[in-house]
Amino acid sequence: MIEFERHTLTNGLKVIAHHDDSTPMVTTDLLYDAGARDEDPAATGMAHLFEHLMFEGTDNIPVFDTPVMLAGGENNAFTNNDITNYYITLPADNLETALWLEADRMKNLNLSEERLITQKSVVAEEFRQRYLNQPYGDIHLLLRPLAYKVHPYRWPAIGMDISHIENAAGSLIREFHRRHYNPSNAILCVAGSAKPERVFMMAEKWFGDISPSEKICRRLPPEPAQDARREMTVSRNVPSAQLIMAFHTAGRDSSAFYILDLLTDILAGSDSGRFPGILVRKKELFSEADIYLSGEIDPGLVIFSGKLMNGTDISKAEEAVIDELNRVAQEPVSAAELDKARNRYESIRLMSYMNPGNKAFALAFHELLGDANGINTEIEKYMSVTAAEIMNEASETFLPENCSIIYYLPEKK
Repeated sequence: MIEFERHTLTNGLKVIAHHDDSTPMVTTDLLYDAGARDEDPAATGMAHLFEHLMFEGTDNIPVFDTPVMLAGGENNAFTNNDITNYYITLPADNLETALWLEADRMKNLNLSEERLITQKSVVAEEFRQRYLNQPYGDIHLLLRPLAYKVHPYRWPAIGMDISHIENAAGSLIREFHRRHYNPSNAILCVAGSAKPERVFMMAEKWFGDISPSEKICRRLPPEPAQDARREMTVSRNVPSAQLIMAFHTAGRDSSAFYILDLLTDILAGSDSGRFPGILVRKKELFSEADIYLSGEIDPGLVIFSGKLMNGTDISKAEEAVIDELNRVAQEPVSAAELDKARNRYESIRLMSYMNPGNKAFALAFHELLGDANGINTEIEKYMSVTAAEIMNEASETFLPENCSIIYYLPEKK
């Protein structure tokens, strides 16, 4: 049981404190309820751009990293389709430094034209290097608009097109900050060697005077049920072919998430999983084969990705994958497979929560989902999954009409 206490400031900032005396460190995790799904389809990449801009400093603190390092800490951030998350880990005695820094950049971020130009250039170069010039880098740029036609998950967190960032107007960027970077749209979690009363006092001190803002009410268009197979074939300068298959599934708070999370672990969660054993070693169709959940809050995807052995017919490789997916839809997984997947989940969870930073993020994320106590109740949702539920969910998910598929082929010489 991970114990915690909650407090909400008058400006709407939710604060969660988890006291853990087993470490001399503390992690502050500031989660903003703003991701790629909150962007204008004509101006994507804003959430990821702010992941960079938030380290640009303020008039009070010109270089954000310097006081963090002087306090013996380290910091980073990440963006996905749902959230942008910032975290600082440092000695517990220096907790106030972290809260001072986070409050200052929430309130006083420097969004001058000079800094916007610099970071737009940095993000555009990242787009080129990771998604356009990297082998297999554009897969998700292709897959998402193939699988999604209406919902904003149809573009990845980096954005839909590099020109959106390059041409983003300063007024548009500042409006995104005004709408999303405010106390009522954020959750602050502090985990480590700091007592809750100290956390709440310091949160009030540094965040309490930031003006409140109206909480955004999302009205995202729901993705219609897919009723026909979608496919795409592309040729790229890559050493081997890759097969990508995506199936729509329910959102993060559904029972389907836990069922399919265990199923994908049974199929490819370890070297002894079915896909490595059958598709890679026995049939020698793939050099690697994986299947995983995209994990978004709104209805997401189950994604298969496999690199083919040279000389393998990609249509035959696809048939082999479908055969295995049909098998889990028609035959219950074994008790040994299910127990192994449950035990692996529990082991990974226990190891992960030895790190206060992982606990801080998990508490904040579960609070965003509706209740931070989900960090404690989630394990039962995994442990109670049955073989019959796995078979039923597989039969409803792995349907031909629910599949979007990419044949990613090497260019012919």
